[in-house]
Amino acid sequence: MTPTTPPGLRPTLPEWAIVTPARLEHIQRVAELAAGWAEQMGVPDSERNRWLRAVWLHDALRDAPPEELAKWAASTPGPPSLWHGPASAAHAKAEGEIDRGVLDAVRYHSVGLAEWDMVGRILYCADFLDPERPFNREVRRALAERLPMDPGGVLREVARSRILHLIKSGWPI
Repeated sequence: MTPTTPPGLRPTLPEWAIVTPARLEHIQRVAELAAGWAEQMGVPDSERNRWLRAVWLHDALRDAPPEELAKWAASTPGPPSLWHGPASAAHAKAEGEIDRGVLDAVRYHSVGLAEWDMVGRILYCADFLDPERPFNREVRRALAERLPMDPGGVLREVARSRILHLIKSGWPI
């Protein structure tokens, strides 16, 4: 699926992506958040490009059938519902992505990684703070607005929210 991407939000979804129209809209919103933060924070174009590469890759195989996920991430621990990040990272690496920060951001965007550089932190926050997610909209909107001034603080709050949700839902951590 080849998306129509607003100017300034390049790169785009890879040709091998398997996404629904709704997933594509989510990815576009996450890209808009990351691009906006990059502009507000005055990050160099090279870093902004890394953020956006990770964004466009993070859910590239989210809607892939289980056999496609297994092809790329069969040895990944955890339930298949969490394989899309590792599968997307493996596929991107096979297609030539060599940036370790981008690959780690994509691979671990659902679960987090202490060793992330800024690209992983931005993706983790932007994915969670997508304004169309149906929960805690005002809290998440405020966090998204605050991120350019306090990325570390917002990251901690996003991680806390995600971990508390996992605990309450009974998912293994």
